[in-house]
Amino acid sequence: MAGEIPDLHAQERTGTGKGAARQARRDGLVPGIVFGGDADPLPINIPFNALLKRLKAGRFKSTLFNLKVDGHEDVRVICRDVQRHVVKDLPTHVDFMRLRRTTKINLYIPVEFVGEETAPGIKRGGVLTVVRPEIELVVTAGDIPEKIEVDVSGMAIGDTLTISQVALPEGAKPTIDRDFVICNVSAPSGLVSAENEAEGEEEEVAAEE
Repeated sequence: MAGEIPDLHAQERTGTGKGAARQARRDGLVPGIVFGGDADPLPINIPFNALLKRLKAGRFKSTLFNLKVDGHEDVRVICRDVQRHVVKDLPTHVDFMRLRRTTKINLYIPVEFVGEETAPGIKRGGVLTVVRPEIELVVTAGDIPEKIEVDVSGMAIGDTLTISQVALPEGAKPTIDRDFVICNVSAPSGLVSAENEAEGEEEEVAAEE
């Protein structure tokens, strides 16, 4: 499973309609609804500050949550919509979808790089530059990988590793169609400077000739 699925605490909203929603907002809560998964829609309220913190952390709509509501079994959900105030841009309503184990979803999976200690380029003083520390993948909700392992043990200075060279878990695929870069091994700054100086000297000699 992709790390520890974060808990999201909510309470069941007893009233429905605009009046109950307005009261919830006055009480520092954001009304929402949980739907799907062969169960009746469940109206909920989420503490405003807790929701705002999650939203500011980023990628709220691509994060899998373990929704905890008193009186109900925990359920895995993903956000499908956040309605915001037209002027203040603050959340006013949120929609969550329950997930079956077979549901396909987009999630950011962290990348773990292995083999740095034996990579020829790094042993020569090269620097591993990580372009994507995580990759957005289409995965099955019941089989989410904890991480994607990327082996850089064969990389030399100047080498670039792309997504097509990475073994992904069965059933997972990138959300981006093109063959994007994951990392590369660049020459150490001292070597780059020396090469630049050498090139400059060659140009000067050529100019004198």
